[in-house]
Amino acid sequence: MRRFRKLSSKDVERILRKNGFELVSQKGSHKQFKGVVGGRKRRVTVLADRKNFHPKTLKSMIRQSGLSEDEFFGDE
Repeated sequence: MRRFRKLSSKDVERILRKNGFELVSQKGSHKQFKGVVGGRKRRVTVLADRKNFHPKTLKSMIRQSGLSEDEFFGDE
């Protein structure tokens, strides 16, 4: 399994916006972003105000986005 670097909520939001996702709603600490990847509509839920995400949570957000890990991280 790939070792993920530590990302905050703001980092994940910036990555999603860079890839064409837009904030569509927020309920409490959960922000919903919508975008189109590979011709399919995608919705990603991001918890607000987190300093670091657990690797499994981060992997789930990457899966929800439909982006590959390389696309998400920008080919580190």
